[in-house]
Amino acid sequence: MIPSREQAYALLCRYNQSEALRKHALAVEGCMRHFAKRAGQDEELWGLAGLLHDLDYEMYPQEHCAKGAELLRAEGVDESIVRAMLCHGYGICTDVEPQTEMEKTLYAVDELTGLINACAIMRPSKSVMDLELKSVKKKFKQSSFAAGVNRQIIQDGADRLGMELDTLIQECILGMRECAQAIGLG
Repeated sequence: MIPSREQAYALLCRYNQSEALRKHALAVEGCMRHFAKRAGQDEELWGLAGLLHDLDYEMYPQEHCAKGAELLRAEGVDESIVRAMLCHGYGICTDVEPQTEMEKTLYAVDELTGLINACAIMRPSKSVMDLELKSVKKKFKQSSFAAGVNRQIIQDGADRLGMELDTLIQECILGMRECAQAIGLG
């Protein structure tokens, strides 16, 4: 079953009380919808994969991805969404390697949205609307900035997509602009 956007958001909220985690899910959803549109793919499906990717993170951090797959399957969620969620943890907490373009995109943008978010909130505007590629690139190279963001995963994600890192970053910024109000970066 492909849940409606409302059903998926309700499911996310059932397992995540943290506003920061909810906003992260919305940011990843926005990026996934943007990349789907860019690739001529199903925006709704890709968006749902982004929205639900960290379903289990707040309540089950030690079982991240495995528990999420269990929860999604119990809800009858389509296996393509379950698999994309598993793939975003590739090399960290799962051995499920991204294969499809949707899976590779989720893998690539998850960490990157965190870096872009950190860059945006450091700006005087506290907005992604005026954030530029060069600012993110500068912070990407500064490993002490947003130290929890794994830059190697971002680069690996770009490589898996056959995309230049600059293009991935720029497109992710554009995706986050599309949902800027919802994630508090408008």
